[in-house]
Amino acid sequence: MSDLSPDLVVPLVRGRLGRPYRYLEETLSTQRELDENEPEGATVAADHQTEGRGRLGRTWMDAPGRALLFSVMLRPAVEMARWPELSIVAGEAVAAALGAGAHVSHPNDVMIAGRKVAGVLPEATAGRVVLGIGVNVNQRADELPAEAEKPPTSLYLELGREVERAPLLATILAELERRYDAWSGVS
Repeated sequence: MSDLSPDLVVPLVRGRLGRPYRYLEETLSTQRELDENEPEGATVAADHQTEGRGRLGRTWMDAPGRALLFSVMLRPAVEMARWPELSIVAGEAVAAALGAGAHVSHPNDVMIAGRKVAGVLPEATAGRVVLGIGVNVNQRADELPAEAEKPPTSLYLELGREVERAPLLATILAELERRYDAWSGVS
C-alpha cells in the first residue's frame, strides 16, 4: 500500500483543501484528473506521472513512489487578474511546510541551498484554478534529472533521511489553505 493511500492521508487532512481526496498509482498528470465539476479543495495525488508538466512546457520528471505529486482544485473568489499570484502563494505554502531553509524563487520554484526541490503550476480556466505541485521528497541523486535547467535536490538529500509523504502532503495542504484564505480575504 502506498503511503499516499486515502487510509493514510485523509485522517491527517485538517481543513477543506484535500477533501475529497483521490489517490492514483499512476497517471499522465494529476492536473488532468480534476475536471470542472470538482468542488474547491478536491485533491488528486499519484505515485507516478508519465507526463508531468512544469512551467513553459517543461517536463516534470519523477521517480515512482519517491516524489509528492498532487493537484488541488481552487475556485478563487477574487478577480481573475490576481490569479497569477497563486504561484507565489502556493510556493510560500510549500516552502513553509518543507522548512529546511526552503524559499520561493519567483515565480514558481521552491529552492533549498540554490537547488530546486519543488515546483508549482497553476492552470486557470473560467471559474477555477487547478494547482499542480511536485516535491522531490525521497529521491537519491541518481534519480533526479541531470539535465534540469535548475540543479535539483530532494528532501532526502538535504536532510539525510527519508520523509513520510502523507504527513508532508497534509502539512502543505494546511499551509496552502491558510495562505490561500488570507490572499482571498476569507477569514
